[in-house]
Amino acid sequence: MEQERPLRRGWTTGSCATAAAKAAYAALLTGVFPDPVEITLPRGERAAFALAEEELGPGQASAGVIKDAGDDPDVTHGALVRARVRLLPPGAGVRFRAGPGVGMVTRPGLPVAPGEPAINPIPRQMIVRALAEVAGADVDAEVEISIPGGEALALRTLNARLGIVGGLSILGTTGIVVPYSCSAWIHSIHRGIDVARAAGLAHVAGATGSTSEAAVRALYGLPEVALIDMGDFVGGMLKYLRTHPVPRVTVAGGVAKMTKLAQGRLDLHSKRGSADLAALAGMATASGGSVALAAAITGANTVAEAFALAGAEGIGLGDAVAEAARQVAAEVVAGSGIALDVVVFDRDGALLGHAHPPLLKRRR
Repeated sequence: MEQERPLRRGWTTGSCATAAAKAAYAALLTGVFPDPVEITLPRGERAAFALAEEELGPGQASAGVIKDAGDDPDVTHGALVRARVRLLPPGAGVRFRAGPGVGMVTRPGLPVAPGEPAINPIPRQMIVRALAEVAGADVDAEVEISIPGGEALALRTLNARLGIVGGLSILGTTGIVVPYSCSAWIHSIHRGIDVARAAGLAHVAGATGSTSEAAVRALYGLPEVALIDMGDFVGGMLKYLRTHPVPRVTVAGGVAKMTKLAQGRLDLHSKRGSADLAALAGMATASGGSVALAAAITGANTVAEAFALAGAEGIGLGDAVAEAARQVAAEVVAGSGIALDVVVFDRDGALLGHAHPPLLKRRR
């Protein structure tokens, strides 16, 4: 039996920008572009990058590297990451600019301040170190990072919601993309929480998809900045909230994903397994359902079908699933002071179940 090939790792936009900047700066000082160009990653590894383009002119040079995300389905895979470096007067230090396709930060709460290019702190540190490696001394240069077509690619990310306008972010904490780690998505969840906290919001809502997001937004009248696109990563969102709390948090999703959460799963992706229909049948029985209903739910094809079967018998599973899911989620944020509720919607966005925080129940 043929063994599966190990998934190939790739490079972050931060690594590509660092390599391009180092090559351009080296050409400014020596007249020659190193190709391939080697850089040091944050954990000390060395990596080499081939240049896709190079241009040398009076007082400036540019170089480009094609982003290779390995086997990860990264939105920036295959994009050109270009760095243009210009010499500055002595004592100016290293300054960063956003070129075409790289966004600007407009909201507080992100790792860089509003009005700054969306080039994160670790990629900035990598670039400064790489230039110093070439110069052997302090560097005085302007580094402009651009990604042709980046503004269109950014529409497929959460940048606009985070307050990053005009293009993509230059990211990376290790310099390496681990396939299917979904690090960019987790990063967006964390930054969304940071932005909401910086805006002083007392209530945020994490949703598994667009339907549940629209429904929970309408339910509470929340502003867009309060909405966290958590996807399947409810655990990742809740663990970050435990150490970066918001007074009130709502978890919203459809029947299948909220049933998985109710059954103890914090990663709701289908690859992690399906909902346990026999356990769901037990919940129906505990809610007053018949033995025949339990048997029908156990043999159902989907959770949605199980909910329909229960509804036909007058048994509402929504509240039971929501409460069980709330208890699972509450364990993750225990001790944080967060008031947590869970809402369950059908595929049309109709509310099927709601589990309120205990304090809010008592106030009613």
